Amino acid sequence: MLQKFIGLMTLLLASVSFAAPVTITDVLDREVTFESPAQRVVVGFYPEDYMAIGTEAAYDRVVGLSKYIWQARSANWEMYLKHRPSLDDIPGIGRVDTKTFSVEKVISLNPDVIMLADWQFKGLGEDIDRLEQAGMTVVVVDYNAQTVERHVKSTEIIGHITGQVDRAKTMANDYQQNVEMITERLAAANLPKPRIYTEFGATGINEIGYTFGKNMWGAIATTAGGDNISAPHVEWWGMLSAEQILASDPELIVITGYETGNGDDAMVMGQGVDEGVAKERLAGFKDRLGWSTLTAVKENRLYGAYHGACRTIFDGAMIQFYAKALYPELFEDLDPEQAYLDFYQRYLPVQPEGTFLTKL
Repeated sequence: MLQKFIGLMTLLLASVSFAAPVTITDVLDREVTFESPAQRVVVGFYPEDYMAIGTEAAYDRVVGLSKYIWQARSANWEMYLKHRPSLDDIPGIGRVDTKTFSVEKVISLNPDVIMLADWQFKGLGEDIDRLEQAGMTVVVVDYNAQTVERHVKSTEIIGHITGQVDRAKTMANDYQQNVEMITERLAAANLPKPRIYTEFGATGINEIGYTFGKNMWGAIATTAGGDNISAPHVEWWGMLSAEQILASDPELIVITGYETGNGDDAMVMGQGVDEGVAKERLAGFKDRLGWSTLTAVKENRLYGAYHGACRTIFDGAMIQFYAKALYPELFEDLDPEQAYLDFYQRYLPVQPEGTFLTKL
């Protein structure tokens, strides 16, 4: 009887997450202290990363969520809802970029930790003081910068918030090793850097979409050994003129998209997207005024990528994709789309199906 009681107590204790104070430095070099794992968390950005790093169980302790960035990837969001309907019950907190973020709502949720992206923290300004004065710990992470340092640090921070330190270290190490493999090959080969242009193709062929300078896809292109034509004209994200694109004459073009876009000619990629449809939309961009003169179009080096697969710990696969597109022979052994799907298989409770990378 005593042995059964001891066994039962051991099982119960093993299932309990004991919180303990931890002090870390976030991506803005702010020293913050909180209980790990945090028991009540507001996730301001990177919701899928939070689950991948913290496990699905981490969402048992999420009390608020800025849902729009997930819901923008409509089919991805629905995939998770089908698996875990309770995600829809988590209160929304609004958006920083549209000034609908509700400080009062967040305070009413009584979180221990509020995890914000770098740009959200800066955008909230004095509202951060209101949150901290209410007794909440604000922790800043950043995958948008698209640097190995910030990817690694952000992953480790989420590991502390969720109590998954070892899991976070494994993911961070894998990411760093992937980037090192690519950069070491590039350095050894010492090949000329092809000119590359990336555009978020959600507005279709008749309107130039956003491109990226030193973050997100721009940083991925540079890490993968490309000469990003947008870098001299755009610091973070913005639009090039049609004349600038033509004058720069990219040798390779990547058009990104979500599952839905604005109009019948918008680029679509992602969960549930048929590759034939993705290729048809991608081919449409060749018909833009003047694009027939571009080297990338003449050589048929147009590629499509899922916009939801950057600014995330998942995007090591996207660096592989850019590297292989830029240097097909040097990175012939890589299978970027499979690497993307393998991440889900290893770290997440759902398995997406659709088109996440394609080429003409």
